[in-house]
Amino acid sequence: MLAFASMYSVATKHPFTLVAHPCTRSGVTARIGARVSELSGDRFALSFVLESDLAKLRIPALRTSRPADGLWRHTCFEAFLMGGSGPGYREFNFSPSGAWAMYDFCDYRAGGEAVVGPTPAIEQRRSPNRLELEVRLNRVELPQGRPLWLGLAAVIEDSGGGLSYWALHHPVGEPDFHHPEAFVQQLEPA
Repeated sequence: MLAFASMYSVATKHPFTLVAHPCTRSGVTARIGARVSELSGDRFALSFVLESDLAKLRIPALRTSRPADGLWRHTCFEAFLMGGSGPGYREFNFSPSGAWAMYDFCDYRAGGEAVVGPTPAIEQRRSPNRLELEVRLNRVELPQGRPLWLGLAAVIEDSGGGLSYWALHHPVGEPDFHHPEAFVQQLEPA
C-alpha cells in the first residue's frame, strides 16, 4: 500500500491510469498515468506522466510558479478531494507552466471560491515523448472529513486547439470532473 500524508493509504494498486472521455475532439494519441505519494509526515506529492508526441500538443513553457484562473482551458492536470460523504470538495489545478489554482466547493459546482494558500512546489521533466509533472502540497491543504475521496483528471490541448479530457472515471454524459461519481479512489486511514 502507498502511504498518503502519513495518515492515509490508498487501497488499490498503483499507478493510476487516466482514460480519455469518449467525446474527446483531439486526435492525439496519449497515455496518462498518475501517482499519490508521501514525502514526509506533513507533505505529499501528486505526480502525472503524459506520454505522447509532445510536438503535437500545446504544453505551456515552465515559468515562475503563480496562482492563475482558467487553467482548465489548456493543458492542465487536476486533483479533486472530497472529505467524508461530501458534498463539499477542493479542486486543485496545475499547469506545466507552474501556474496553479485551488478552489473550495460547498456542493456540486457550488461555490468555487479561490483558496489562498502556500505555493505548491511544481517540477517538470520533459522529453520529446514524455512530460512528467510533480506537485508537492502540504497536508493542511486537504479538505476536512474522513475518509478522503480522490478524483484525478487532465485536460490536454493539441496543436490545433482541440481538447481531450482524461480522468480515473467518467460519469455518463459530457466530461465533468466535478460530478460526485468522478471521486472514485478512497484514501483510507493508515
